Amino acid sequence: MDVPAEKPCSVTDAEAKRVKREALGIADSSRPRSRPAGPVKRRAKEAGTRERVYRYRFYPTEAQAEQLAKTFGACRWVYNEGLALREKAWREHHVSVGFAETSRALTGWRRAEGTSWLGEVSSTVLQQPLRHLQAAFQEFFRGSSKYPRRKKKGRARDTATYARTGFTWREDPEQPGTGAVKLALQSGPLDVRWSRPLPSGVMPVRLTVERDRAGRFFLAFLVEESIDPLPTVFLAGSREPRAVGIDLGLASLVTLDDGTKVDHPRLLRKYADELKRLQKELHRKKLGSRNREKVRQRIARLYALIGDVRRDMLDQLTTRLVRENQVLVVEDLSVVTLMAAAKGKGRRRKSRLNDSIKDASWGELLRQLRYKCEWYGRTLVVVDRFFPSTRRCSHCHDKGPKLDVSVREWVCTGCGAVHDRDVNAAVNLRDEGMRLYWLVASGLPPGRATPSVIRASELPVPGEVVAAA
Repeated sequence: MDVPAEKPCSVTDAEAKRVKREALGIADSSRPRSRPAGPVKRRAKEAGTRERVYRYRFYPTEAQAEQLAKTFGACRWVYNEGLALREKAWREHHVSVGFAETSRALTGWRRAEGTSWLGEVSSTVLQQPLRHLQAAFQEFFRGSSKYPRRKKKGRARDTATYARTGFTWREDPEQPGTGAVKLALQSGPLDVRWSRPLPSGVMPVRLTVERDRAGRFFLAFLVEESIDPLPTVFLAGSREPRAVGIDLGLASLVTLDDGTKVDHPRLLRKYADELKRLQKELHRKKLGSRNREKVRQRIARLYALIGDVRRDMLDQLTTRLVRENQVLVVEDLSVVTLMAAAKGKGRRRKSRLNDSIKDASWGELLRQLRYKCEWYGRTLVVVDRFFPSTRRCSHCHDKGPKLDVSVREWVCTGCGAVHDRDVNAAVNLRDEGMRLYWLVASGLPPGRATPSVIRASELPVPGEVVAAA
């Protein structure tokens, strides 16, 4: 007979403090006892502003690159050590450890003889990985992400976040939006390539330094700025907002309801032969050799080129769609479900399909549409994923049989109309999206703006979209 496991006994506050001090090496709080404990007050964001990230490439000197390499390694070590401390505290002592305790433990690590090298990195920078760890646990407890994992050198991104006290920013009066950036514990400013200016007169809230796998260094400025919404776009000769149905696919990356199609760049397929050749060359090299590292750098640079071209193409496409239309309608795609692992018969075809979906970056396209609609006063309508946009006739609304992916054109049995698969889906998405748009807009009080995102799955009337299908 199985004996149920005993529940961990509760630990009192005094016992928890003793365990943290003696068993875990966490010093007691230095806050005076007479001072009442209260919630941590975050810096209030200025009214009418939004957070925006500006990313620039910079070229560090040899000394700066060496110091940044130490910073990346120290941040990764602190994150892993904080994760191990929290796991040990709960597994062995049933004591919960949060950011405050790990921050005090960091002070002890910096003073310890074996980890005194942490003193070569700014303490404000080393606290940020602990904040990221705290946020990761909060997301895990909410059920929106997986359990935090250790960061491994060579696989995790090399990043370091600097708060306002960790860097200095001096704006150039002759060229507003540009200036000198100096990081903590570095003697000189960074050589930044200002591809576009920052908002003039705005002090960056936070600064993130990143080194990608290709060895390139980037600065990401987080600023708070006021973004003016774009003028409302109406249909010619009416006061009805201009809407566009957007069908995402693989034959064409984007198909609009007016028949416009944006070709799929297929960057991974374009560079497939070169990647294959370099991967073979990589595996022929001896582990740890310089020649192997050279080949790895070439592969990383090629992947960086693919990523840069893809992001630039998606950014231009989404910006054009948001500027030209007031209401944008897309389908609620579950990219994770569509990219399920290939198994059984037809797994090779499914594997190639997964590669094409990955190359299309539907998730990134939808992410850009979402935040740009919020910035510029547009509305993004997300139609239910079970809405039959492909097999429903856009003329008579007769629903036909399920279509194979290879079928690009079909004839409606009800009215005889000949449909292009993707264009018909885009028209159906536009019509259904406008129905949902007016359903929400008609219920708003006078003077209130339409929300930036309308999801069919979150409407107050359950089953509305399914019934319409």
